[in-house]
Amino acid sequence: MGKLVLVYSLAVLGLAVTCNAATYMVGDNSGWDISTDIDTWAQDKTFSVGDLLMFQYSSSHSVEEVKKEDFDSCNTTNALRTFTNGNTTVSLTNPGTRYFVCGNKLHCLGGLKLRVNVESNQADPPTAAPEAHPVGGAATSQAPSKSENPASAIPTSAGSVYGGRDSAQWLFLVLWLLCFG
Repeated sequence: MGKLVLVYSLAVLGLAVTCNAATYMVGDNSGWDISTDIDTWAQDKTFSVGDLLMFQYSSSHSVEEVKKEDFDSCNTTNALRTFTNGNTTVSLTNPGTRYFVCGNKLHCLGGLKLRVNVESNQADPPTAAPEAHPVGGAATSQAPSKSENPASAIPTSAGSVYGGRDSAQWLFLVLWLLCFG
């Protein structure tokens, strides 16, 4: 009986962890580069807690996470985090706005910076509750469709799901075989 409880607990945990996260390749195929229109790239996306941002860039760039005032002025002297390895993945762990700039100030001033509004992925309260609406009462945009097939988890502007229903099915199969096979 203990094994069965463990199997079901792991299965539920696996579903909770894999169903909603998406991975976004910043700038799509162009990557984190001065030639990429980052504002347009981010415009139609809805980012949620648990999503990942992948930055791919050359040695002439870096990714620096900064505060809003430093984002506006392209100031990197007070960077919260600095990445220079050319292939950076950032996890969006909390709701709120995150700011990223290129460490080359001229590139940042030229538009190589990204503002990401991270939404909570918790279920919305009933619509009758006034506090369920965002500040200003504006409607939120619908999240882009996300693939449920891990084999097609190639980052695109719509995001890609690593996990989802297919991962849950594999999890059940593996757990079943471990316990009963």
